[in-house]
This record gives sequence, C-alpha cells and structure tokens, in this order.
Amino acid sequence: MSIAVGEPVPWFRAATPSQPEFSFDTVAGRYVLMVFLPRDADRRGEVLAALSENLATFDNRRLTALAVVRDAATAVGVKDLKALHWILDLDDRISRKFDVAADDGVDRPAWLLLDPTLRLLRRWNVGEEQALFAALPKLPPPERHAGPIIPAPVLIAPRIFEPAFCQQLIDLLESDGGGAFSGVMRDRGQRTVVVMDDLKKRRDVLITDPDLQTAIRRRLKARLFPMINRAFGFKVTRIERYLVSCYAAEDGGVFHAHRDNTTQGTAHRKFAGSINLNDSFEGGDLRFPEFGPATYRPPVGGSCVFGCGLLHEATPVTSGRRYAFLPFFYDEAGQSLLDAYRERIAETAVEAN
Repeated sequence: MSIAVGEPVPWFRAATPSQPEFSFDTVAGRYVLMVFLPRDADRRGEVLAALSENLATFDNRRLTALAVVRDAATAVGVKDLKALHWILDLDDRISRKFDVAADDGVDRPAWLLLDPTLRLLRRWNVGEEQALFAALPKLPPPERHAGPIIPAPVLIAPRIFEPAFCQQLIDLLESDGGGAFSGVMRDRGQRTVVVMDDLKKRRDVLITDPDLQTAIRRRLKARLFPMINRAFGFKVTRIERYLVSCYAAEDGGVFHAHRDNTTQGTAHRKFAGSINLNDSFEGGDLRFPEFGPATYRPPVGGSCVFGCGLLHEATPVTSGRRYAFLPFFYDEAGQSLLDAYRERIAETAVEAN
C-alpha cells in the first residue's frame, strides 16, 4: 500500500556517488524532497531537467533533495552536491519500500515531500513539477512545520552529581592523559564494529574501578532514575558504560547528528544520559534537529535524558573543554536483545573458524 500523508516513510541505507553507505535517517531536521526517477528515458529527462533548473531551491538547511537513481546510465553521470544526494537503487530495493516498484510491474515514479521528522507531507506525480516547485517556497520554516515550535521530548534533571564528584570524574580523565579519541558504531555484516569517522571528535575514558562505578550507580538510582520513570514511564534496570568524555575546542570537539540505537549491537539502548561536569566552555550543547534549532544544556551535575532513537548532535565546542558523563540506559527487554546479538556473533565466529 502507498504511504499516506502523516505516516513515517521507511528508513534505509544505500550508496551515493560519494558515500558507500548513506544513512537516510540522518537527513531529518529539514524538509526533504525525494524523487524516484522514472524508468522511461523521456520522463526521466524531464525530471532531471526540473532538478537542474531548481537547484537554488535546495539549501540543505531548510530543504534538501534526494534523487533515487534506478538506471545504470544515469548513475554514471551524477555527483552529490551539498543539498542534493543521488541515491543508487539499481535493484529497486528502496523503490519497493516506497511502492514505486511493485510485483505487478507497474512503474510509479513520484515526488515525495517529507517533513523534518521524515513523515510524508505531500506527494506529486511525475509531470506535476510546475505545481511542486511553486509550492516549495511557501513552506514555513522547518521548526514551524507543525505550526508552533515543538520542544524536543527531553528531560533536564539537575543535581544528579554534586560539584566535588564532577571534579573527581574530570580529574580521572585528565590523569589518564586526557583520554583517547573514540569512534562510532557501524554494522559490518552480522557484526557491529567501531570505526573512526569525522562524524565525531571526542576523547573518552572508561571507568573500570568497581567502587567508583558503585558510587555513580547509587547517585543515578536515587536521583535520576525516578525522574526518568516519572517523565517517560520507563524503569531503568541496566546501565551501559561508565564513560567520562571531553569535547575540546583544540580538538574541534563535536558529534554531528546521529542516533544511538540504529545498529545491531546498539538496538538494546533505550535512553541516553548526558551529565555535564563543568560549564567553562562555549558551544558543546545538545541539539535535536527534528525539533528545530533550539539547544539544550543541563547545569553542572545535571543530566539531559532523551530517547536513543532521537536524532541529536553535540554542537562544536568553540572555546574551552566540555567534560561529561555519558551513559546509556535500558531494561531487561533490552538485555534480551543484547544477549541475542551476542549469541549471533558468537555463532558467526564459530562458523568462520
């Protein structure tokens, strides 16, 4: 069945001319115009001409475009631009998800306009380009796509760590040489691995001392977990990683827009916590692009808690260093997911041997 207005569209990963693996979900936070190029050469030429004539419409902040290429000849001649990505779909894998290609053999090329949360806002048939491009300038700013500005569904909880305890965690990182640069999670076949990527520039230290872990866990259970249950109706029973991090201006500290639970090895994560340990820095705030340009900064010792499925970023630190404690929270259902993943990769390793 076709996707109806108001419904979220399917997410996917695919190659573009410049990226071997483009994650569709990361374009949220602006309007997205998708076009599935027709298989008919004449109709395809008309669509490509319309894109070329209206490139100035796409600025990547307010509106970006994704052109889904479904024939090998076109794929050879295109290149990604800042606000126009060419999604390669030569086997119709993506087109089938969007009901453009179907088992009945009928080709249904179309233009789809998505809102900043990647839900269908409007559809035009190929051939309706004049009406389409006349409508785009009339769209409200992305943060007002629903009318009023909607704040991100996050919890700000102050007074989780006391100042002296915050300083203790900062000292731990600094005594370890300032921490080591860490990577991001990516799926490679059946396994989730860590890769170094320009998406993130951050130094981390894992806390391994059992007594310090216990002190942290005691504070979280007494001061933060009841608030998570009150705000989100979720009972935390598990903590993933006791991690102290540093985003430093001298490193270009940043973590660009991403989600925390989109790989096989991270699907168990339900909520992320971000506890600021200091405030002597500029930049470094949290932003949730699907909910506009507003930024969020908990006070020293306070936490910002949010669902791991939300697109979010830690904005660049432009001065000083931001120190933070960054755990993930989940429950027994999440633990079952994690156990199943670990069992799968163990079986894969045995088969490989």
